Amino acid sequence: MNRDLQLALELADAADAITLQHFQSTTLVVRTKIDMSPVSEADEAVERMLRERLQRERPDDSIVGEEFGTTGRVADNNGRRWILDPIDATKNYVRGISVYATLIGLEENGRIIAGVVSAPAMGRRWWAAAGEGAFCNGRQIRASRIASLDEAFLTYGSVTEFDQHGGTEPFLTLVRRCARSRGFGDFWAHMLVAEGAVEIAIEPSVATWDMAPIQIIVEEAGGRFTDLRGNPKIDGGSGLSTNGLLHDEVLEMFR
Repeated sequence: MNRDLQLALELADAADAITLQHFQSTTLVVRTKIDMSPVSEADEAVERMLRERLQRERPDDSIVGEEFGTTGRVADNNGRRWILDPIDATKNYVRGISVYATLIGLEENGRIIAGVVSAPAMGRRWWAAAGEGAFCNGRQIRASRIASLDEAFLTYGSVTEFDQHGGTEPFLTLVRRCARSRGFGDFWAHMLVAEGAVEIAIEPSVATWDMAPIQIIVEEAGGRFTDLRGNPKIDGGSGLSTNGLLHDEVLEMFR
C-alpha cells in the first residue's frame, strides 16, 4: 500500500473516533451555516484534526475542506491537494442516522490518486489508490456487468434537488426505465455502485469535497464517474457514477 493511502486510512481512524464519540449525543452542538445547511461541533473537530495531522505529516501539500476553506496553493505545492469532507451527510448525522462518512481525497496535478470513505456507524470503509484497485473492509470490490437499464438498480439523493436544477423530467424517465430505484443518497449511493450492488448513482447538486474520493473508488472498481455533462471531474457541480456499461445512455437522457 502506498504511503499516501496508508496516511489517509490512519486519518480515517482518527476521524471515526471523533464522530462516534459525538454520534447520537443529546448534547451535540449544531448550528446553521450561511447556506442554510447544518454543521455540528463534530464536523469542525474532525476537520481541525485532519488539518493538523496533514500539516504535520505532509507540510508541502495544500488542503481544502468543507468547513475551513483552503490552506496553501496547489501551484506552490507540487500540484498536491488533500480534499476533506469531515462528515458527509451531516443532516443524517445530527438526526442520529448511521449513514454518514468522513471523505478524504488526495489530488495530484488535477487528478485524484487516492481516496477513503469511512462510515464507522455502518461498520464500513471503502478505499482506493490509482492502479491499486478498490476495496471495502479489506475485500476487493468490482462494479456490476449489467448492461441493460431494464435490469439496473438506480440510487439518487433527492427528488426535490432535480426540481431545483431543472432535471426532473429526465430523472423521472430514468427512474421509469430502471428495474428498481431507491433514494439512498450521499456517499453510500456511489459506494453501492463500486460494490456492484447497484448500477447507477446520480446527484444533481454536489460540492468538490463530496466527490473527491468517490471518483477514484468507483473508477478503480471498474465503474465510471462524471458530472451530468459527461466531464470526468469532481468540481462539475453534479455527480454520476455507473458501472460504465450504462453511463452514456444515462448521460444522453440529460442532454
